This record gives sequence, structure tokens and C-alpha cells, in this order.
Amino acid sequence: LYKSEMPFIEKMQITFITDPEKVKEMQPTTLKIYEARDARARGMSDDDVDVFYGCSLCQSFAPTHLCVITPQRYANCGAISWFDGRATAKVDPKGPVFEIPKGALIDAVTGEYEQVNQVIREKSLGEIERVQLYTAFGYPHTSCGCFEGCAFYIPEVDGYGVVHRNYKSQTVNGLDFVTISDLTAGGRQVDGFHGLSIEYMRSPKFLQADGGWDRVVWMPEDIRDRIKEYMPEDIIPKIPTEKDVSSLDELKTWLKAKSHPIVERWVEEPKKEEPKQEQASQQYAQPQMPMTGFTVPSLELPASALPMLGLPQGLNIKIILKNAKIKADKLIIRAEKE
Repeated sequence: LYKSEMPFIEKMQITFITDPEKVKEMQPTTLKIYEARDARARGMSDDDVDVFYGCSLCQSFAPTHLCVITPQRYANCGAISWFDGRATAKVDPKGPVFEIPKGALIDAVTGEYEQVNQVIREKSLGEIERVQLYTAFGYPHTSCGCFEGCAFYIPEVDGYGVVHRNYKSQTVNGLDFVTISDLTAGGRQVDGFHGLSIEYMRSPKFLQADGGWDRVVWMPEDIRDRIKEYMPEDIIPKIPTEKDVSSLDELKTWLKAKSHPIVERWVEEPKKEEPKQEQASQQYAQPQMPMTGFTVPSLELPASALPMLGLPQGLNIKIILKNAKIKADKLIIRAEKE
């Protein structure tokens, strides 16, 4: 496959290591190699370059998805940096990784660019009109299903949780990774669900438009340990993991106790004033139509009023509406002999 796609390659060798002990032994070395690669892109800003890169590798199963790869936003899968995209596009100019001129800047906070939008419209056949790179609301970057992790909105606390695909337990809101990924994947733009790479979480642009790290309220311990040196120091002890909380009630208590910045966004609902006794009496005196649980009386019509094929003449027609609310769930017509 490699040689057919890249004929300039004369020889190559790939070794698969399946021995768990050998893999464990080599892991520190491989992580150093990946770290050196990733560190190159961290020294760059999206403002420093004139082109981004697009990757359409996953369009075979997510036709409307296109990854936009920038210096500060890795591909969702975590495998392609801006430098990787540049090298791939030069090696195979007609391949699935290609240049995207940035074009005019529409919004620096959300990360929206005119030319990026145009390319995405073309590649998604008009299904996706706009993409904002640094937010999970409005016009979020689409996801295919290969993402390393996912940011998911937790409305009960107005913050984000983050989970990765190696996390097998339930998250703090009771959903597991599989459920969350199903809500995120497929090349759709779903408010509050944002596929991402772990490397993107090290970026200053991470969820920039939504408040960045001040908006993150939960993540697995494994993710936190991998990226904590890139997190603001004051926020690290304020974001709980699965070791600290296991329910939304516990999460709220933790965030308050730790004075997480998200608490400042919470607005207490004003207490509802109880109506005066006289007004209440008048209200109860008025006839009310219950919304559910009432029975619509049977309606009998002569057969001549409902001419129907297949019903013999001389029968009374009874129409019964069951579970009627606004529209009838069932319409039963019975023919009874006189």
C-alpha cells in the first residue's frame, strides 16, 4: 500500500510488537519521540502561518466531516500535526491531506476563517456551512468518530467534562465514552459535544471562545496527569477526577468547596412568591382543562353521516378517541347492529 501510494519508496520495514512486556519497556522511548514531534508545533501560533491543512481520510464513514489542522489545533485523532499535514500534502498533493488557505479572519476568538468555511462547504457538499475551531457551541468543528477524546457540556453546572476513549467507566453525568462519542460523531455539528485530540488540550486555543480551562469541571485522572503541566496551576486542584466525585451532586459540592471559576457563572433562581389566598381561590374556582389523564366522551353518529366503503347500512357508528391530547393517538370506529 505504501509503495503503491508513494512509488519513490524503495524499501521499508514495519515491525509489530505484541508482547505486553516489550511494549511496556519501549513505551517511554516512544513517548519521548512523540513529545519531540509535538513540541515543534507548540512553538507556533495559528497567526504565524498563511495556510492550514485539511484531512478527509475519514469521509468514507463520515462524509460531511473534514478535519482542519492548524498549529494550535491538532487533527481530532491526535496523529496529524500541522507539520505532518504539510509534509503529507507535499508528498502527495492529490491525496486526502491538502492545503487550506486561511483567507480573511472572521472571528479571532471563535477561530472562524472565510476560506476555511468555503473549503468545508465544498468538501461536505454544502452540508456544513461554517466551522468555528475554538468552541463547542454555535458552529463547532465536526467529528468523525476517531477522536482521542471528547468535551461534553454538563448543563447542571454550566461546564465541560472531558473524556478519552480509553476510559471505560461512566463519566460524572452517568454517560460513558461510547454514548458520548455516538452523540458527537458522524460529521455533525452538535452543540455541547466537541471531538478533540489530547494535544489540543495543551494548546492556548483550547475551547478559547467558551472560557478555556475555567470552563472545564471534570476529567479522568489519566488525562489530567498527561497534560497538567500545560494547565493553569491554580485550576489543577479545582478540577475533580473520577477519584474525587462520582455524581453531579458531588460535583457541585466539590466546585463550590474549591471555588472553581465556574461557580461565578451560576445564577440562583429567584424565589417564587406564593400567590395571595384570594387570588388562589379565584384561580381554583375557574374551570380548568387537565392536560393529561382525561377521557374524551364517546361520540355516536348515524351511519348516514359517515359514508364508508365496506360498512353495511343500518348501523350506528361509534368513534372513540383514546389518550387524546391535541391529536388522537387512536381513532377507533366500531359498527354496532341496532
